[in-house]
Amino acid sequence: MRTGDGRDRLAREFARICLLAGEAVMAVYASDFEARTKSDRSPVTDADEAAESIILQALTVALPGVPVLAEESFGAGARPELDSEFLLVDPVDGTKEFISRNGEFTINIALVSNRAPVAGCVFAPAKERIYLGGETACAADLAAGGRPDAAALHPIHVRAPKPGELCAVMSRSHADEQTRAFAKQLGATETVSAGSSLKFCLVAEGAADVYPRFGPTSEWDTAAGHAVLAAAGGCVTQPDGRPFLYAKSEAGFRNGPFVAWGGLRPA
Repeated sequence: MRTGDGRDRLAREFARICLLAGEAVMAVYASDFEARTKSDRSPVTDADEAAESIILQALTVALPGVPVLAEESFGAGARPELDSEFLLVDPVDGTKEFISRNGEFTINIALVSNRAPVAGCVFAPAKERIYLGGETACAADLAAGGRPDAAALHPIHVRAPKPGELCAVMSRSHADEQTRAFAKQLGATETVSAGSSLKFCLVAEGAADVYPRFGPTSEWDTAAGHAVLAAAGGCVTQPDGRPFLYAKSEAGFRNGPFVAWGGLRPA
């Protein structure tokens, strides 16, 4: 398992790749693109496919021999042989947000080791905001094609909850009554809606306290944000407090319900 500064270096390499892929994503975003429907009825655009191609090529160089599970390749039938260490890639997380042009979509890369994400990057190219998580967590305002230089990055950390001022962040496109009920039970006095993995990042940088999710997600949707949040001092669990694990091949790499916690810890 990679530890210490090696994880931070890996997160910076993921950031470099995300910033590179972001150029292709933003080129499509600026065009008169068309959305298509995949076999699972989820949307896809040329941006997903172009970004994934760039990311996969770069990861082959950066981490040769490490298996990669990527959303579009998986949807096309690719089933790499995974071991205790593998990569998860979502080339455009929040395709619905991409199509609606609200800017709340991200490019996600993460390394999973022993069923937990240990390094990751979440890049929101339309918002020109990037988040890195390894041994430590940091963020920067960077546009697609930029470089994750140390001078541009600043550390981020979860915040301590304030009594009577609990903020829950929820999915903009997929919030449901079970999620709202869970937030209410926690005592949330404020809710914020956001798309894609940005929800993890809002908790990681102390803009929110908790992110509950009861709707369906896949492992590539969550691993990078999970890595950023864990590096920032938070954690992700199942709603009953049990560990939230990856490499769920028996479930088709689909996630069950989870809660992303900031300074507020599960009971």
